[in-house]
Amino acid sequence: MKHQTFILAAAIAAIAPVAGAQSIVKIGSGAPLTGPNAHYGKDIENGIQLAIDDLNKSGMTIGGKPVRFEVISKDDASDPKTGTQIAQALVDARVNGVIGHFNSSTTIPASKVYSDAGIPQISPAATNPKYTRQGFSSAFRVVPTDDQLGGNIGRFAVATLKLKRFAVIDDRTAYGQGVADEFIKAAKEAGGEIATRQYTGNQASDFRAILTSIKGAKVDGIFYGGMDAQGGPLMRQMKELGIKVPLLGADGICSPEMVKLAGDAIGTKDLYCSESGVALTEMPGGVTFRDRFKARFGADVQVYSPYAYDAVMIMAGAMKKADSVDPQAYLPELKRASYNGVTGKIEFDAKGDLKVPTMTIYTFHGPKREAIAVLK
Repeated sequence: MKHQTFILAAAIAAIAPVAGAQSIVKIGSGAPLTGPNAHYGKDIENGIQLAIDDLNKSGMTIGGKPVRFEVISKDDASDPKTGTQIAQALVDARVNGVIGHFNSSTTIPASKVYSDAGIPQISPAATNPKYTRQGFSSAFRVVPTDDQLGGNIGRFAVATLKLKRFAVIDDRTAYGQGVADEFIKAAKEAGGEIATRQYTGNQASDFRAILTSIKGAKVDGIFYGGMDAQGGPLMRQMKELGIKVPLLGADGICSPEMVKLAGDAIGTKDLYCSESGVALTEMPGGVTFRDRFKARFGADVQVYSPYAYDAVMIMAGAMKKADSVDPQAYLPELKRASYNGVTGKIEFDAKGDLKVPTMTIYTFHGPKREAIAVLK
């Protein structure tokens, strides 16, 4: 009898911790953590981690059990092939949702992997319209699209800056080509002229041949569809060659890193760019987020960490409302979510895009960035 009692007590002791155990919710993160876009990827990863810290402090329960959120972070190196590989790795790890990717060129192919697995994906940065127009019910984004970013800077360049004749360069990525196409379309509709379109690569560093050709075209402005890793050297070489026209671009060249990369080539009103949302200090929770982010990671916000933070929070909110962390159970709640976040109010349309996207146009006065227009 004593032996049986001992076995029963041991069994109860073994079961008890399990009954009170936390459920682990795995949030996948796909972004470049190496290479020229690593500063953006780390910014996204840190935004996700800050949200997870807050969720774990909140004591959330789902399905009657306390939950603990964990991030599984993978480096896609801004490479489409690697992007699909890490997407499959996240699926194999049985993540409950994904925040990512950064580049459109990785986000688009990865989205099919997540769609096939039925795992919701929210990109905090990818802007190519194709991402949410493939018919995947699992794809969402919390930033505007290229037709908004590229289109608005195109219209602004003609209507407000009074520029008429443009050269366009893009880096042949899904993002660079997409935003350049939209710039061209909007600039032409506003009465502008495209004198020449040139192409480079997203690993290029020498643009002198392209710029020499553009210099002879006598343009009023140059639009670059690409990232700051190339945009900075491009501006330096414009200065070297005596090309005294503004450089225009979208969010890829609107970062604090652009100032470091371009150096003294950024004078006063030499650069105009469009970026998602409003300035960090104008976001509803921007100043608090900035200070908490700096204290937690010892780094300044680049661009996308507030959007990554909000993406995690809206995903967790959908899980809470569905009372389930199962992707298929909470996906309907994600579609109809309404969330007032750090960046503003987030609601998705039928495609998974923002119902009311906002963007800001900036110029630079040396190292200081100035918001000059907020557009919707």
